[in-house]
Amino acid sequence: MFVDSHCHLDFPEFRSRLPEIAAAMDENQVTHALCISVELPKANDVIEVASSHPRWYATVGVHPDYEETVEPSVEALVTRAAHPKVVGIGETGLDYYRLTGDLEWQRQRFRTHIRAARLAGKPLVIHTRAAADDTLRIMAEEGADAVGGVMHCFTETEAVARAAMEMGFFISFSGIVTFKNASALKSVARQIPLERMLIETDSPYLAPTPHRGQTNQPAFVRHVAEEIARLRDVDVARVGEQTSHNFFQLFGVAS
Repeated sequence: MFVDSHCHLDFPEFRSRLPEIAAAMDENQVTHALCISVELPKANDVIEVASSHPRWYATVGVHPDYEETVEPSVEALVTRAAHPKVVGIGETGLDYYRLTGDLEWQRQRFRTHIRAARLAGKPLVIHTRAAADDTLRIMAEEGADAVGGVMHCFTETEAVARAAMEMGFFISFSGIVTFKNASALKSVARQIPLERMLIETDSPYLAPTPHRGQTNQPAFVRHVAEEIARLRDVDVARVGEQTSHNFFQLFGVAS
């Protein structure tokens, strides 16, 4: 019924617990998970984790927060994206919240990912924080609409969401939408069409209510769906079915 469209199962918190994680997913009707790459040197680890389960998939990319890491090239990303378990490019994007100073390197890295996605013909997983204007501008300049993708862990305004949707992107909500102080984000979740929505955990981070303070995991994505269903006054099965369909459509994954 549910799909976790963004998690980091290669992280140390999970590597010895993968069977347990998979069992908890089954118990909570979470059928698929997308394991997200944040560094090129560890991309093979992400692919290895995804390959350990028939319904886990992977991306390749370098997170905008990772300043001291191997800089990706278009060729390196496209080569790794050829693996059959890799269904997307990212996570990539801009983050002006954690880093300051001259961040032109971040913008160039983002452009590299978009160019690679276009060559590989695979959608983008985009992270944006305190950088919405530049994120949308670079997406438009580099033709990100040619491949589409998802605005992951969305925390921006409805206007930003609609601008991204006009370029063929989906909007993904994480456990943040369950937080009591997330009133503005809850409002966005009410307005975005279900047909353009994904759900995620961003595990091991951002555990949703009622698991705040715990290590997040894909099984908890059902709480994101339940909150969106409550906000929209629809059955949770409707949210699960539509967001899962959206995931399969975007990433070309069989249901």
